[in-house]
Amino acid sequence: MTQRPPSFLAEQFDQAVCACRDGIRVIRTRGPGKITFWFIALLIGIAAGFAALFFRKGINWLQAALYGTEDVQNLHSFLTGLPWYYIVLIPTIGGLIVGLILHFFTHDARSRSVSDVILGAAMHDGRVETRAGLASALSSMITLSTGGSSGREGPVVHLAGVISTWVSRRINADGITGRDLLGCAVAAAVSASFNAPIAGALFALEVVLRHFAVHAFAPIVIASVAGTVINRWEFGGVTEFILPTYGDLQFYVELPAFLLLGLTCGLVSVVLMRGIFWAEDFGDVIEKATKLPRWLRPAVAGAILGVIAIWFPHIIGVGYETTSHALTGQLVLHEAIIFAVLKVAAVSITLGGRMGGGVFSPSLMIGALTGLGFGLIATGVFPDVSGSSSLYALAGMGAVAAAVLGAPISTTLIVFELTGDWQTGLAVMVAVSMSTALASRIVDRSFFLTQIERRGIHLAAGPQAYLLSMFMVARIMRRPDDPRAADDAACWDLINEGTYIDGTATLEAALPVFEQSGARFIPVVTLSADAPPELLGALFHVDALKVYNRALAATAAEEHS
Repeated sequence: MTQRPPSFLAEQFDQAVCACRDGIRVIRTRGPGKITFWFIALLIGIAAGFAALFFRKGINWLQAALYGTEDVQNLHSFLTGLPWYYIVLIPTIGGLIVGLILHFFTHDARSRSVSDVILGAAMHDGRVETRAGLASALSSMITLSTGGSSGREGPVVHLAGVISTWVSRRINADGITGRDLLGCAVAAAVSASFNAPIAGALFALEVVLRHFAVHAFAPIVIASVAGTVINRWEFGGVTEFILPTYGDLQFYVELPAFLLLGLTCGLVSVVLMRGIFWAEDFGDVIEKATKLPRWLRPAVAGAILGVIAIWFPHIIGVGYETTSHALTGQLVLHEAIIFAVLKVAAVSITLGGRMGGGVFSPSLMIGALTGLGFGLIATGVFPDVSGSSSLYALAGMGAVAAAVLGAPISTTLIVFELTGDWQTGLAVMVAVSMSTALASRIVDRSFFLTQIERRGIHLAAGPQAYLLSMFMVARIMRRPDDPRAADDAACWDLINEGTYIDGTATLEAALPVFEQSGARFIPVVTLSADAPPELLGALFHVDALKVYNRALAATAAEEHS
């Protein structure tokens, strides 16, 4: 008798049972490891969230104590009643203290920020500098409390990186785990700083880890939620900015205006980034020419900021009061333009003077002012077909910030979560896409990646470029006692022809030599000014390519796991 085939429902039931058995087996064999890792992610999220909270509260407390006001949110209005010498003296002394801290606790007197966290994720197994990071957090807190014109997200992100680095070293985490823990800390810090859980998680993936691997998503979300809970535990569920109601928008008519706004904001963001880099280079020239002690550089910058703040106190600090005025349309056209120009100058002086801080909050303020100015012009020229000028301020805020950070996705979400307005998403997305597309063609993708590029590390070009700089030639070469070593006579013939490489070089310098010479191996030597080259060994082309390919494969496997 022929046996009847199982029905469709029976097959589905059997498959479900097998899937459940496989799932139980995975939980028994690998589940505790995953659960433990997620628990660690939760603890890191809580720690980073409290670090962000204490950093913010510390800034508010110091500002209130130094300037003598109980309402730090309206500090700019309060400063108009202070004596001029007081406004100049506070940032000058603050800059002096910052300079001394960075001079004694960092090797280069430079405050650490988001770019160092990105570099730690890419090239240092998710680790950042701890001693310099703690000094940078303290110096940035003083900077923002005493009149520096920067943001708090940069030092908070690096401070969170210090926490994850401490944990990674204690558990001896490998590269993938260390990077995931770093992403968790960053997500929690951003979420706790801005009450933006979605954007915090995506910021860690988009900006710091620079991939959206599935294995990193769950722990990062857990940490991001933990950071948000801490923020709301202290401040409630309110948004940073309260916006007016825009009403119905004629998107089809106004869409070209938002495209043009995006291009305008892209140019403004480039001016901001280039202004900061120019100020930093100019400061280096002045410091070298005048032989100014490096610990005095932030004090000079603070004095300049204090002088500007006598007439334009809105440049002081994070600038949320002015940003709120722009978003609610409480500024006129000439105020929006002048304030935006002066804020660009103030941020450049602050960061070029090595006072510390981040660029996200200033870019929000500059973007809101740019958008408001654009909106006032647009609504004035076409009053019958234009919406509220405040809507342009909102779109401009996201457009400039996205171009500076190189993070269109997370920045768009941060703008939504900061304002609580999800109805005008199309306007913001259009402006953000255009500004990011334009700015990324002029700089190296973002402010942070351009900072890294200026250090000679080609992170913006992708792993195929920066991985080469991670491998020292001396570690890959074959030494003379190796059974497969190159012939000494052949090595010296190449050296006499000028084909050799220093033992302190990396594969980034070695591979072009292979391409130019066509040699199968390159002699590795030590170079000194007073002695002839000393042969250390030989770097074979096949060995260099094997190491490079393994690194590329590991990076691809992590990004797609």
